[in-house]
Amino acid sequence: MAHKIIKPEMKIKILSSASVVGREEDRGPLGGSFDITDTKDDRFGMETWEKSESEMQRLALGCAMNKCGMSEDKIDAMLAGDLLNQCVGSNYGLSEYRIPYFGLYGACSTAAESIMLASIMCMSGHMRCAAVTSSHFCSAERQFRYPLEYGGQRAPTSQWTVTGSGAFILSSEDDSNIISGGEYVPCVTELLPGYVVDHGISDINNMGAAMAPAAADTLLRYFKEGHSPSEFDMIITGDLGREGSSILIDLLDAEGYDISAVHADCGKMIYNIDLEDKHAGGSGCGCSAVVMSAHILRNIKEGILSDVLFVGTGALMSPLTLNQGSTIPGIGHLVRIRGDKI
Repeated sequence: MAHKIIKPEMKIKILSSASVVGREEDRGPLGGSFDITDTKDDRFGMETWEKSESEMQRLALGCAMNKCGMSEDKIDAMLAGDLLNQCVGSNYGLSEYRIPYFGLYGACSTAAESIMLASIMCMSGHMRCAAVTSSHFCSAERQFRYPLEYGGQRAPTSQWTVTGSGAFILSSEDDSNIISGGEYVPCVTELLPGYVVDHGISDINNMGAAMAPAAADTLLRYFKEGHSPSEFDMIITGDLGREGSSILIDLLDAEGYDISAVHADCGKMIYNIDLEDKHAGGSGCGCSAVVMSAHILRNIKEGILSDVLFVGTGALMSPLTLNQGSTIPGIGHLVRIRGDKI
């Protein structure tokens, strides 16, 4: 039996969010909309790329808390993850906060996964939770491919790991002292966790093709529960990029669902793909996190968007499994976000 859509009975509000990015991201179409940017060298004052990524998470969570006037003693849990082994970007970056911590690994789906799990925790009663994630181009290249000094050629289907971190504060509490009356507040209204889907893709330079079937699987399950693509202002995927987005649209079209009019992908939105030579677009845990924070949630708050499906996608592999000849499984977690006047 297909697993059902989770529908919170109480309002799960996204009280605030924050985005931290590097210089390449600030040069893209969304430049100027991010909260914190390092336009110098993407190091954020740190001596290693891994420490730089941790610093981005620290800055993102601090900024999100400041936006809603939230002190750490008012947050009941934080859920965070990144692309590095053992989630060290999150472990070190958030260690100074005295908030109960849960480390997550959902690859590039981690933004959606952390928002989903934070929402479920908020459903258990009166809680406030933080969801945080990040990626850094230089730390990811060192771990998953080659050191930057190697100067390896990139395939046209490859994607550029976003240097960015996003943080979100979610609440089921009475937050009338934080929210001004009559304003639009992004609220999580439906959740659909994804299945692990493996269609046999083994090309590390084509993550979009590996993740697209998982996104299609989750969306098909959702639509078959009685929903239609035309209900939504946007159906936004995490970071399928140009290649994966095209595959997703074709897979759904073959099943009778045309999402082309409302689909957008964070990996295509973050960069001027052709002008900046980013091949198939952006990727990484930070990709969907910063696009959702700086652009999508902002448009919901301003009343430009009112109903959005966010499907975070991830490739659940490691360099070790690929070296052993394994294929690349994908995941797609769905979060529906609506703008409600509180």
